[in-house]
Amino acid sequence: MTRLLMKLKKLDQQLFVGINGRLHRSFLNFWVYHITHLGGAWFTIIASLLIWYAAPQPWSKVGLQSCVALAVSHLPVAIAKKTYPRVRPYLTLPGTKTFRNPLKDHSFPSGHSTAIFSVTMPFVAAAPGLAIVLLPLALIVALSRIYLGLHYPSDCLAGAVIGSSVAFGTVALWS
Repeated sequence: MTRLLMKLKKLDQQLFVGINGRLHRSFLNFWVYHITHLGGAWFTIIASLLIWYAAPQPWSKVGLQSCVALAVSHLPVAIAKKTYPRVRPYLTLPGTKTFRNPLKDHSFPSGHSTAIFSVTMPFVAAAPGLAIVLLPLALIVALSRIYLGLHYPSDCLAGAVIGSSVAFGTVALWS
């Protein structure tokens, strides 16, 4: 089992270096730095609250489901960050590219990835055709966290799983 975990850790680091190191381009830096905020607290909270408050039905209901999924999904994130205090990659891997004012708390799981998936998946459940736009958007936000040197791929995968699971659970309980 230890050997498997070591291989997975090495793969995680190799994927990180591939995304954070080899994909870096000056023209991407501006866009990635701003796109990442779509998974941040301000954007996800305000967007889901606005949709809940201002959109007509059935979108208002979906906005409320997004609000609930966003709130509930961050409980396991907070627990995991305390239980598995993983140091952010820019603090442990030499040569990691990062940007101004990087976060210093624990990296596992990615809160931005959790947030974007928890907010978008109720919309995908309500209108599966939206997956064409929302899934790539959520994946780009998750990848941006790696690009910025703040998370390993496994942090983002865990966040996507938590956010999606809570979102689909919220939708299932609501229906």
